[in-house]
Amino acid sequence: MPKKMKACKNCNAVTSENECTLCGSEVTGEWQGYLIVLEHEHSELARKMGIKTNGKFALKVRE
Repeated sequence: MPKKMKACKNCNAVTSENECTLCGSEVTGEWQGYLIVLEHEHSELARKMGIKTNGKFALKVRE
């Protein structure tokens, strides 16, 4: 059975772990939208969201 994906409340990174793999913050199952960043230095969306690394990110995370 696949693990439920969760999003970080701090940096919006999506993970299946119980803690954010990028910043170590708390994660939640309450999130919407999905963005995969392949080249953050060339991505307008990544720049607007403040993303400084490649990876999977939620567009909206409930606090």
